Amino acid sequence: MNPLETLKMSFSSLKSNKLRSLLTMLGIIIGVAAVIAIAAIGKGSNAQITSEINNMGNNLIMIYPFYQYDEANGTQFVAPPEFTMEDVAELEQLGSVADVAPSGMSSADVVWGRQKVNLQIEGTSASFARVQKLFFTDGRTFTNYEVEKGMNVAIIGSQAASDLFGENSANAVGETVLINNLPFKIVGLLSYKNTMMNNSAYQIYIPITTGMDRMSHMSIQQLNVSAAAPELMDSARADITQTLRTRHMIKEGEPDDFQMMSQTDYLEMTAGVDATMNLLIIGVAGIALLVGGVGIMNMMLMAVTERTREIGIRKAIGAQRGDIMLQFLTEAIFISLLGGILGVLAGIGAAKLLNSMAHMPIVYTVEPVLYSFLSCMAVGILFGVIPALKASRLKPIDALRYE
Repeated sequence: MNPLETLKMSFSSLKSNKLRSLLTMLGIIIGVAAVIAIAAIGKGSNAQITSEINNMGNNLIMIYPFYQYDEANGTQFVAPPEFTMEDVAELEQLGSVADVAPSGMSSADVVWGRQKVNLQIEGTSASFARVQKLFFTDGRTFTNYEVEKGMNVAIIGSQAASDLFGENSANAVGETVLINNLPFKIVGLLSYKNTMMNNSAYQIYIPITTGMDRMSHMSIQQLNVSAAAPELMDSARADITQTLRTRHMIKEGEPDDFQMMSQTDYLEMTAGVDATMNLLIIGVAGIALLVGGVGIMNMMLMAVTERTREIGIRKAIGAQRGDIMLQFLTEAIFISLLGGILGVLAGIGAAKLLNSMAHMPIVYTVEPVLYSFLSCMAVGILFGVIPALKASRLKPIDALRYE
């Protein structure tokens, strides 16, 4: 038998049992579809996060309080001291630092006329737009005087302005709104920017001093620092560490009560998530392909039993053991590869459906497809060899007498 004839017979055998063949391929289809969909969504999310991190700039350092585990109290954590405006002032004096923007978060009802919207309020300083690389559609940032005096001024994000002012959102600058029943004058309107790493479009910004004085539970929860230049990042981190340790009276040998994150740190975390995602893909695919492989072996064993007389006739007219074995092995591989093709199409469709319904970013790559097809071929060979061996070992006389 030539290879083309073998393929024709394999296709004819599958065609004669369409439903059984489809059910057999179901495990393969689910496994491959899961690999393609998860890989596309994972790569898309990873690419989006990486792009957003790169857009943050390579001179941004974010500083957070670090909660240390207190062994003496079991599961208790030691609350670090809060950042203060004095911390901000000290960091601004460092030669390796360009800007420092404190950040404190709260939420409140914002009222304009009869319209009331609950929005996230961020207290910060005049330099926040430069540090976070935000741009203004209209108006301006805070002045140092407004921050120093704790004045009631605010900058609103584009989506927050749309929710609050409706069709008048473009003219938000100059309007007065009530935040916690206190009047605030809008002095700036931000351009739209809403990403996984930045939700400025939905926020209102006020001076941090105003927020700490007049907003409940607002404190400086984060410091966003711009190094004077990308090449000064290491110097800036060292200077910041020394300054904060001195201000917080941390003794030598004691751990920091703060932690710093930069673009490089976030990219390393993203790479770690990507590696975990790859392991997840391998695990999902392995389980589904194993189930699919068992289904293929079961179907092929049934096929050997059903076609015993056919095997006997072929052997009686000269077919060799290798011919019989190749025939059944080809059918197993054919089923597995056809399931792989249907799985790839199903995975692409599922990823596109999630993209359209949930707006999840997707990126298709060649590697998952190649991995799927190689895995399908391996499954076909591994789980098809036992039925093929069983068929090839049948004795012609016994096979011809089989009913």
